[in-house]
Amino acid sequence: MIVIFSSTHTIHAPPHELLNGELVKAHETPDRAEIIHTALVKTNLGPIIPPHIFDMSAIQAVHDTDYLRFLEHIYTQWVAEGGSPLAVLPDTITTRHMHRRPTFPLALPGYYASDLSAPIVAGTYEAAVTSAHVALTGAALLIEGHQAVYALCRPPGHHANRDTYGGYSYLNNAAIAANYLCSQQRPAQVVILDIDYHHGNGTQQIFYERDDVLTVSIHADPAYEYPYFIGFDDERGKGAGEGYNLNISLAEGTTNIPYLEALDYALEAVAHFDPTYIIVATGVDTFEADPIGEFMLTSGVYPVIGQRIAALRRPTLLVQEGGYAVDALGNNVVGLLQGIIKQ
Repeated sequence: MIVIFSSTHTIHAPPHELLNGELVKAHETPDRAEIIHTALVKTNLGPIIPPHIFDMSAIQAVHDTDYLRFLEHIYTQWVAEGGSPLAVLPDTITTRHMHRRPTFPLALPGYYASDLSAPIVAGTYEAAVTSAHVALTGAALLIEGHQAVYALCRPPGHHANRDTYGGYSYLNNAAIAANYLCSQQRPAQVVILDIDYHHGNGTQQIFYERDDVLTVSIHADPAYEYPYFIGFDDERGKGAGEGYNLNISLAEGTTNIPYLEALDYALEAVAHFDPTYIIVATGVDTFEADPIGEFMLTSGVYPVIGQRIAALRRPTLLVQEGGYAVDALGNNVVGLLQGIIKQ
């Protein structure tokens, strides 16, 4: 298995986030990727390589141009207007009844933010673009014929929509990789299987009206868990995408066996789609000790998850998303990857 990793992620280090009404220390920190990287080095699963640099058109094909320009410049503009240099964190967010795009730098983040969990700091844009390059490098390796590739992406991406950020996500790495695969090898059918604890709302919204990318997500029921307003089981796609979105929402406290049953159901849908490639949005915040998750999966189940995904025998790119129980993070990710390899 080839692993793609860049230390550029360390320049994105938000100091805090707003959670349940409190300003708390950020959960999505550079330590996460460093812990995973260290575990990968120790287990020697395969070569670890830096990402290639791709033309921005691969990212612009998924994300709005004005939004990308906003991400690139907002930190400098925010500070120049008197915003806190600690991080860009808006105090006003647009609603369903307010649609005009502002130009004032202290207001602009509220137009693009979907929540207050994704502060922007000086290095956020560069780190996010590099993270997308990590995923794109993985996609290119699949095209070259590799069967299993792991993209150690940070920041994560599955909550980023075409022109919004939130949930620790700024650019949707998995979506960018999937779109690249579709554009480079025609005809190609791609599955994005999201196994993060939280629903990948950005991924769903990006592909909701497309039939060349099947989006499948196993996640906590949004009736009680983030992102709350999307991710329900009756959301099946629209237009050409009708029937190409599958949400499998699970109850608080879900344990290994019910989770594996849901995974088997998801993999049946994946197999029926007969994809050219599979992208796994790889979150391990389903772990029983995760500080922001309510599932009860044990470390021993992650190799099983990997084995069942690999049993489909399709070229597979795993793109890192969530996982915040740092003491077990490296072990859980390595376990999943070992399951992929051993199948």
